Amino acid sequence: MTNTTRQMQVLRHSEHTLKTALLSKNPALVSQYEKLDAGEQRLMNEAFQPHNNLFEPITVHSQSDWISSHPEAPQDFEQFFSDRYRKAPCPKKHIIYIQPIGSLGNSRVISEEYIKWLKGYCEAFFYGLKVKFLEPVSVSATKCSFRVNEHTQNLQIHTGHILAFLKKNKPEDAFCIVGITMIDLYPRDSWNFVFGQASLSSGVGIFSFARYGKDFYTSKYEGSVKTPQLTSSTDYSIFDNYYIPEITSVLLLRSCKTLTHEIGHILGLRHCQWLACLMQGSNHLEESDRRPLNVCPICLRKLQSAIGFSIVDRYKALVKWIDDESCDDSGTTPKSSSEHVHLPKPVEAFKDWREWIIRCIAVLEK
Repeated sequence: MTNTTRQMQVLRHSEHTLKTALLSKNPALVSQYEKLDAGEQRLMNEAFQPHNNLFEPITVHSQSDWISSHPEAPQDFEQFFSDRYRKAPCPKKHIIYIQPIGSLGNSRVISEEYIKWLKGYCEAFFYGLKVKFLEPVSVSATKCSFRVNEHTQNLQIHTGHILAFLKKNKPEDAFCIVGITMIDLYPRDSWNFVFGQASLSSGVGIFSFARYGKDFYTSKYEGSVKTPQLTSSTDYSIFDNYYIPEITSVLLLRSCKTLTHEIGHILGLRHCQWLACLMQGSNHLEESDRRPLNVCPICLRKLQSAIGFSIVDRYKALVKWIDDESCDDSGTTPKSSSEHVHLPKPVEAFKDWREWIIRCIAVLEK
């Protein structure tokens, strides 16, 4: 059923539909749900309470939104659970590896702090899995194709070639390996750009945060190649000193959102069509910004089933990440102490979400 207000559609599923999507019709999966902690059931049951104020319905703002332009079958918990192609972490393959491609910040210190913030966030979000950052590699090391986009004059690198590079360099104990970059991406010559691309069967993905900087869509953007030179397909010097946006709170929030959404796909979660959720698809930045940082109860049950965390511990880890000015220093502290400048984590954009998590913890601990 849909309600329309000023062109905006609110997608409201019936209580029965949401309850079945969460619990399933399969008696074994219902009984598995009933064995969960009482607080966890209380929180997840909010999904189908008519007047709950934690999990909103999906709103579609225009025909260009994902759900209108990409019809796909919804995935309930039972379909997720019984998907035989889904890969789940196991003791031998339980680490999320993140591979920076090119520099992520305008100085080594900024790059390293940003990496630390992303690592801490992913470890809290996928609570129970380990996250490791690999040493950054240059664009030339990936031997990928690249181009200057003829419409925007942006430097762009080819996603398929990067995915092949990641697959070849995937560590033995990796559940998945994802590349992140501040350079714009394209999947094939006919496409203008893509935010990211993943291969679920290979457990690899590549995502760009280039378009998350505050000036990307304005005439002030400094990243376009001023004099489009015809470069040789092997001359990577064009990437020397390429433009890197400032790491603002909004850029950090957007990159945390993209990273967790895409790793969610690698864990087997398809696009969510039940409630407002991080796992909704998005066609453009404005739609992506509307998506919440949290997953809905149906996707939360999928994540918990794949990883095996306590929901309250996971929420507390996320609050701790927001509250901790700088995250865990293990592994990525700059080598020389003269370089060690403390950069406060820009978490202003996460404050509303923090309040929301606190309300969830109150339901869990009632």
